[in-house]
Amino acid sequence: MSKRDYYEILGLEKGASDDDIKKAYRKNAMKFHPDRNPGDAEAEAQFKEAAEAYEVLGDAQKRPVYDQYGHQGLGGPFQGGGFQWTDFTHATDFEDIFSNLDAVFGGGGIFGDIFGRRGGGQRGPGRGEDLRISLKLSMEEISAGAQKKIKLSRLDKCDSCSGNGAKAGSGSSTCNVCNGMGQVRQATRSLFGQFVNVATCPECNGEGSTVSDPCPDCSGEGRTKKAVSLSVNIPAGVSDGNYIPLKGQGSVGRRGGPAGDCMVFIEEAEHEAFDRHGDDILYELAISFSQAALGAEVKVPTLNGKAGMKVPPGTQSGQIFRLRGKGIPELNGYRTGDQLVRVMVWTPSKLNKKEEDLFRELADLENVQPPEGGKGFFERMKEVLGG
Repeated sequence: MSKRDYYEILGLEKGASDDDIKKAYRKNAMKFHPDRNPGDAEAEAQFKEAAEAYEVLGDAQKRPVYDQYGHQGLGGPFQGGGFQWTDFTHATDFEDIFSNLDAVFGGGGIFGDIFGRRGGGQRGPGRGEDLRISLKLSMEEISAGAQKKIKLSRLDKCDSCSGNGAKAGSGSSTCNVCNGMGQVRQATRSLFGQFVNVATCPECNGEGSTVSDPCPDCSGEGRTKKAVSLSVNIPAGVSDGNYIPLKGQGSVGRRGGPAGDCMVFIEEAEHEAFDRHGDDILYELAISFSQAALGAEVKVPTLNGKAGMKVPPGTQSGQIFRLRGKGIPELNGYRTGDQLVRVMVWTPSKLNKKEEDLFRELADLENVQPPEGGKGFFERMKEVLGG
């Protein structure tokens, strides 16, 4: 069964503000709270579904990935199902709601159970760091799409200890502070019921185990810095500031922790001939007086070769012509932008004697003189230039 749209789950439109997302999740959490709907499996499922939606839309990194690529871009539990409460990292955003609901429902409700147990604490080896790398692309590569190789340095599993952080022949032992849970918890009571504070174990940093004889090559980290080469598929139509997430290609976590992601940010190189305006590109074409007056057939550079274009007689400087479908493809779409060609009539700066005589002869002809200025003249010019 396909996953529902996260905006639909929270009753929002795409582009909703962060505040609107928080309010919508707050409303759903109150409505579908299992203690408010005892024995209602559907309400509990909707409560969990709303939490999953907020986990993505309330996250500054996950939300733009979802907006651009949908569920398929997120991977893991957010792609094909399997979301668990341990995947929810924003419980502290709503401590006021959770506290109020625990007060209403007697202090022993599902918030105290789920989020008290999850809390800000971490169980097991922590996730590795995300990496960020910039990739500069030419306009031609952006137009056609590209397969690029990138090189980066990241923390990978230590070969000497296979990532467990312990010296060969030794191992790890269960943490005697948290008894392998990776978390320590402290319960306090108030007039509103019992509250549980959960934190990462300070002794094992949430891993549940400690290493007494650390690996000398990684100092017990279970990871060492390595240079790697990755392949990145660039879809046609990307623009400056877009990024492509490479899931699991960041640094690995300490002592067997899962790897973070690598975010490849696109930088668009300045083009010597074209200016980009969304999916359209602009090219300025210089023509002579005679070409502008008499018309001409010219060859115009494009992103994939040259294209023929007709300059009609009487073309004015600044007039813009459109070459359909010669621009940038729409990202994840079916439309391709156009190439706009702005004609600029070129005035020669140096003339030989024969050329000067011909221009003087032209100057004496009444028909080649520009009309007088004034409002009427400028209105006619706007019509010619498409203004």
